[in-house]
Amino acid sequence: MTTLIATSVVRGSQQGESHGGVYLVDLTRKRVKQVIDWDSEDIDWQGRGWDRGLRGIEFDGDRVFIAASDELFVYNAKFERVASYRCPYLKHCHEISRHQRRLFLTSTGYDAILGFDLDANRFTWGLHVRRDRKGLRGAPFHPQRRGGPAPDNQLHLNSICCQSSALYLSGLRTGGLHTYTGRYIRQVATLPPGTHNARPHRDGVLFNDTEKNLVRFVPREGPQRAFRVPYYNPAHLLRTELGDPRIARQAFGRGLCLIDDNLFAAGSSPSTITLHDLEATRTTLTINLSMDVRNAIHGLEVWPFD
Repeated sequence: MTTLIATSVVRGSQQGESHGGVYLVDLTRKRVKQVIDWDSEDIDWQGRGWDRGLRGIEFDGDRVFIAASDELFVYNAKFERVASYRCPYLKHCHEISRHQRRLFLTSTGYDAILGFDLDANRFTWGLHVRRDRKGLRGAPFHPQRRGGPAPDNQLHLNSICCQSSALYLSGLRTGGLHTYTGRYIRQVATLPPGTHNARPHRDGVLFNDTEKNLVRFVPREGPQRAFRVPYYNPAHLLRTELGDPRIARQAFGRGLCLIDDNLFAAGSSPSTITLHDLEATRTTLTINLSMDVRNAIHGLEVWPFD
């Protein structure tokens, strides 16, 4: 049996309403259990007004790390909150990824990557990413000291994937998937504008082509494979009164995780999780969590606990 953990954001929610949640999704039984309802009253209402829910997910031993826009939360496997951490350079966090004893977070509001020490339980490293005439460049900084970057969102960094060889990063306006090995940032694949969750897979790149309502696998050689994001009859959607696709629209693809070398799961809005078979190029399962068009999957990972 495979169970996924998913986070969601509710775009355009008002104060006092739920801004998203955390769900356990049993793919075998097609059962969904909401384990956290994110309805905190202390959310910063001066920030970006349509995206305050829960985002990236990672694990360290028996700890479950879930990122909000400007705070990193820690839960146990029963979803009891055990700690939370802030950093002055963490804003509009999207994805998080762990490598060895460090957790890496995208700080979209600063065009930066932050590193959280899993033993010391504090932010200890930062990398400000900027574009110059030669491409992307990274400038390290300490996230708990003065002298870091000013708020900025030129690249909209939203994806990070850590592997033993390199740290992979991308965003809506990075132009491609890039690696950082400790000294240089180098582009390894071209991506269309508006992508999410780009990551190396097999001999290519797997990503949400959000603007085209597709999930794509683009190999280094050979034909690419594309999967359509689920689209519902508009008459069946809930909370469509916002009428602004910049805030909430259906078929917005975000959230991606590998189940094995062939199967992967992708998220979309209204909150839907879809299972795709890479070899057969077909969709094998679709599970809908909500028909509220504002409710969008964000983080998606395989649940490692029984």
